[in-house]
Amino acid sequence: MINYIIRRILLIIPTLLGIMIINFFIIQSAPGGPVERLIAQVKGSAVRATERISGSGGGAEYGPPSVPVSEGAVTRKYRGSQGLDPEFIKEIEKLYGFDKPLYKRFLIMMGNYLRFDFGESFFRDRKVVDLVVEKMPVSISLGLWTTMIVYLISIPLGIRKAVNDGTRFDLWTSFMVTIAYAIPGFLFAILLIILFAGGSYLKLFPLRGLVSEDWGMFPWYLKIVDYLWHIVLPITASVIGGFAGLTMFTKNAFIEEINKQYVITARAKGLGEKKILTSHVFRNAMLIVIAGFPSAFISALFTGTLLIEVIFSLDGLGLLGFEAAINRDYPVVFATLFFFSMLGLALNLIGDLMYMFIDPRIDFESREV
Repeated sequence: MINYIIRRILLIIPTLLGIMIINFFIIQSAPGGPVERLIAQVKGSAVRATERISGSGGGAEYGPPSVPVSEGAVTRKYRGSQGLDPEFIKEIEKLYGFDKPLYKRFLIMMGNYLRFDFGESFFRDRKVVDLVVEKMPVSISLGLWTTMIVYLISIPLGIRKAVNDGTRFDLWTSFMVTIAYAIPGFLFAILLIILFAGGSYLKLFPLRGLVSEDWGMFPWYLKIVDYLWHIVLPITASVIGGFAGLTMFTKNAFIEEINKQYVITARAKGLGEKKILTSHVFRNAMLIVIAGFPSAFISALFTGTLLIEVIFSLDGLGLLGFEAAINRDYPVVFATLFFFSMLGLALNLIGDLMYMFIDPRIDFESREV
């Protein structure tokens, strides 16, 4: 097993490098980067300043206060509608590191990552690591709750569907599961807001945030109640589509085990259906379901909650990534991509190891990676 773990860890390095290379060149090649964004901001601010000056008859010139270059540089090199001086554009490119070729920027970035230096946000003026650490508890909270509830619903429902395969209960629940699977989580979130968050009908739950503004002043038991009160709608919206796939997966796993020869032999020996289900089928069928927990958590954490965080204004990693992509905040985009890719690869390795611990018959050691 040690050799297998070492090989998998070594395989993570080229896999992570490939992910970073592909995403780096695609994102950096897309139009509308931070340089273009800042140039547009400078032009817009300068035009507005010129309009204000013309209207008041004054002779002063102004630069945009949010531009991270000197005010004098802006006013000296930009004149109304005549555009920006090429030297000023080069100054902006140097500010963001775009004065270097694409491959050099990538090598510098990866070299910094090896030293655990993930840079600072272009537009938040904070270290990326600090931003990720600050937002992570929200996303982990949503991911854990979603994964736990999905498993608590899907496993019992999938087992009962397998035992009652082809019955009216199986048909009706399959219909409901299909409907739930077809409804996008973000669309269901909007429906929940309309119905229960003061959209058009009832106002039973808060619309935004994970806790109340004065949460810190509550006693500990009210803090728990307030937190649970806030996550009801986001978790419900996240769960509605997630449990459908796992339910059918659990059902199919149990049906496959029920139809195997050892179950037929157990029945021939006179064992009852309950004994067969609990002592034989359950243990074997649950192997793949339990071992898939890390992958389910990754899906809930990094993909399923992004739009949910945006809709319910939850200040987590999904909202951070969404805003970074919109603003072309490359340090945040690439650093979070690097961190999450590494975490995902590590959890996939943990999932494979769980297979080996749960079922000793599985032996990855004898296979080539």
